[in-house]
Amino acid sequence: MARDSESGLPIEPVYGPAALTGWDPDEKLGDPGAYPFTRGVYPTMYTGRPWTMRQYAGFGTAAESNARYRRLIDHGTTGLSVAFDLPTQMGHDSDAPLAHGEVGRVGVAIDSVEDMRMLFDGIPLDRVSTSMTINAPAALLLLLYQLVAEEQGVPADRLTGTVQNDVLKEYIARGTYIFPPRPSLRLTADVFRYCTAEIPKWNMISISGYHMAEAGASPVQEIAFTLADGIEYVRTAVTAGMDIDDFAPRLSFFFVARTTLLEEVAKFRAARRIWARVMREDFGARNPKSLMLRFHTQTAGVQLTAQQPEVNLARVTVQALAAVLGGTQSLHTNSYDEALALPTDRSARLALRTQQVLAYETDVPATVDPFAGSYAVERMTDDVEEAALDLMRKVEDLGGAEAAIERGFQKAEIERNAYRIARETDSGERVVVGVNRFRLDEEEPYEPLRVDPAIEARQAERLTVLRAGRDQQAVDSALDALRKAAEGEDNVLYPMKEALRARATVGEVCGALRQVWGTHTPPDTF
Repeated sequence: MARDSESGLPIEPVYGPAALTGWDPDEKLGDPGAYPFTRGVYPTMYTGRPWTMRQYAGFGTAAESNARYRRLIDHGTTGLSVAFDLPTQMGHDSDAPLAHGEVGRVGVAIDSVEDMRMLFDGIPLDRVSTSMTINAPAALLLLLYQLVAEEQGVPADRLTGTVQNDVLKEYIARGTYIFPPRPSLRLTADVFRYCTAEIPKWNMISISGYHMAEAGASPVQEIAFTLADGIEYVRTAVTAGMDIDDFAPRLSFFFVARTTLLEEVAKFRAARRIWARVMREDFGARNPKSLMLRFHTQTAGVQLTAQQPEVNLARVTVQALAAVLGGTQSLHTNSYDEALALPTDRSARLALRTQQVLAYETDVPATVDPFAGSYAVERMTDDVEEAALDLMRKVEDLGGAEAAIERGFQKAEIERNAYRIARETDSGERVVVGVNRFRLDEEEPYEPLRVDPAIEARQAERLTVLRAGRDQQAVDSALDALRKAAEGEDNVLYPMKEALRARATVGEVCGALRQVWGTHTPPDTF
């Protein structure tokens, strides 16, 4: 009897040649590193070197996060991934009333260039690749990073990394938006133009399905809505006058890796194939790099459990294996204790060791796309592709991703799937080890990492000192120039950088833009 996948597609007990009747490997696969990139975006993939091993970190103060980054680098991390606290994500300073109780809780608090300088103190920015999980105020954090690099004497053309900068998925899944969708898209296009001209090796966006998956999206929904968002960003940039091949090679994506290994591998392969075809056929991209769907993967935090947390080590290992077999370019492995609290140093080190075991103790990296030609995986790849394209057509019929967001379509679809998952878990139809089956009568005690509540007061004190010691006239003049640019069509990143250089705060810069662009009110449910 067939079992349904996470996306509700049938998985047959046995696959054979009949599953691929009429299937053309030249059309569906090609070679690794060649169109349609089903088998991976690079010819050698991991046979020459492993994927970039990132660890997502950041909590409390910039100084505390800096200490953790240094330890991660000492343990072999090859890329840093920065988590920011909610006030920073929402464009509020740490002493703002709305920030109370949230400063430093889920990431590091960054209020100004001084905090960013402390965050990367002693870390040579020309020798690390940094990914920043920030969206609505992404432009600000990127510019702060560039300012710190300039202080280190590192030219912008040597900076490598990614800024998430994917605000569309905030309206769909997370809610940490600031401005309405239209000016948010304008800001995204300004980041594209700025990076193309000033920071050429930087990935100016990480179009994210991860947060949709955390909100309950199925694998099909995850790639369909993410690629639809990608199409919206490309259209915005092209409409703004950019040439597709000037910016498309620096687009990147961010997906989840679940424990359902086979469908996850199929999902990654299908996403590459869809994107390559869209970029070539719909947008006329000519540079082969414009057709490549390069992506970062994070193991599925939503599948981690507070019950028997050590079982999460097994979950994360399977999820990481799915990402590697699916051809990810970089990977973050969650710590086993993240369902309870911020990860401890020990659990973060174990998460990194999981990647290192896969890279150096298994034979998985020895050959490119080892599932190629598998009756099961090739059929599942085709099924996921077909279902995702059908959902993408529904988004297009509504006028594209932005128009569909304004009507609440994606959010409603994901909520329906999340409800289905919750119902199946509650009934026991969906087995979650340690939660609804194989439970313990008594859980073992666990001591979580706790964030010092005094951090908020210390950040407020730093802001008081900052404001007292800066040239306020220079700050006011820079913010006026920013507002003027936002009212017109000039790229806002140039005056924004000067405001930040003058030590304007994140909250002040976002506040200036709020005065021009307003804020977003979510729509009624679709």
